[in-house]
Amino acid sequence: MGKKIIKDGWFLTMDEGQPVKYGYMVINEGKIEGIYEEEVKEEAGEVIDAKGKLIIPGFVNTHGHTGSTLLRGAGDDLPLNTWLKEVMWPMEQRFTKETTKAATSLAIGEMLKSGTTTFLDMYHLHMDQTAELILESGMNGVLCRGMIGLCSKEEQAEKLKESVELYKTWHNSGDGKIKVMLAPHAPYTCPPDFMEMIIEKAHEHGIALHTHLSETRKEVEEHIGTYGKHPAEHLSELGFFEGHALIAHGVHLSDAELSLLARKGTYISHNPKSNLKLGSGVADLKKMKEKNIRVCLGTDSSASNNTLDMFEEMRFASLIHKGVNEDPTAVSARDILFMAAQNGGKALQYEKKGRLKKGYDADFSIVEPGGMHTLPDPEERIVSHLVYAHKGSDVTDVFANGKQLVKNKELLTMDEEKIRFNAREALAKLRR
Repeated sequence: MGKKIIKDGWFLTMDEGQPVKYGYMVINEGKIEGIYEEEVKEEAGEVIDAKGKLIIPGFVNTHGHTGSTLLRGAGDDLPLNTWLKEVMWPMEQRFTKETTKAATSLAIGEMLKSGTTTFLDMYHLHMDQTAELILESGMNGVLCRGMIGLCSKEEQAEKLKESVELYKTWHNSGDGKIKVMLAPHAPYTCPPDFMEMIIEKAHEHGIALHTHLSETRKEVEEHIGTYGKHPAEHLSELGFFEGHALIAHGVHLSDAELSLLARKGTYISHNPKSNLKLGSGVADLKKMKEKNIRVCLGTDSSASNNTLDMFEEMRFASLIHKGVNEDPTAVSARDILFMAAQNGGKALQYEKKGRLKKGYDADFSIVEPGGMHTLPDPEERIVSHLVYAHKGSDVTDVFANGKQLVKNKELLTMDEEKIRFNAREALAKLRR
């Protein structure tokens, strides 16, 4: 891959005291060799002029469903349970391998062009195909074969077997680009005995776990009514949090559950836009921060968001908590940037992603400042602008593991015209 130098840019290092540094970044064999304030004189295979531009870590989207991308805008303004049962699940029953490929390709392209270099995909159809698309695109991705247990014991066992095979086939493939987690859909769709089977298999093979948890008040109340305990407490009794675990949403967690997750070192993927659109509520990010819970950001699917733009997710995550708590200090722009990048990398078990730092993977985006929506732009306002003003459309170039995937806003590893055509064709077939 050789050596690259990014010169004359503003680098978002997030270092204490100097979160933004002007200078040069040297990349060697897919890793960041260093960031320097003095001009770098050494030879390089490629020198990229980033004069006046911002270089930021690649975003890590820690929860989503790429196969649902063709359902963007379908079933708006419905509560979660109704939306799932009357719109999402019936439509997805008609999905073919071709449909899923069109949807996933569209999602990957959208994420790449808005600066996301790593994502988690919880889906249940054609996950081997998704793995192939991740490798073709050059991104990093976590595969989660979502398992719903409202079926026969034989079907449960088959779903779990399929998930373990996915792990054995794809985990750490592509030089570590792909990882696999076991993913029971949620406590309300996975009976305790099925959940125990999954947890036992995860512990047997050392596989991380991911699930939806406490997304709506209704599901929590029903769980307490059925089992006499809160969902997170129940999962803890079953052993869910004994290994590496990531939950999505966590909107309706009790104080005791938050303390439990803090003790267990569990990660929470905060999905503010999806939670707002579906009327699920607002997770207590301020309390999560106070308890030192490791929070990251996810978009959920574009069917409930309706975009996969992590800039928007950052802005929502910051603003709603200031408003709900009537406290502008509830969360800072710096906190949000850590959630969108470094925390996300660790949540997905990529220890060297989400930071512009020596030894880290060269996953980064170049952002064009100077749009009317980001002016004036003195150095001390860069962090603020990234969270409160910039948009995904401001991203011009994207690199993952040192390889350029987007150049001058054009996809290099994917055919955007073909992606657009296939998405429209796939939807047209569904509507016939």
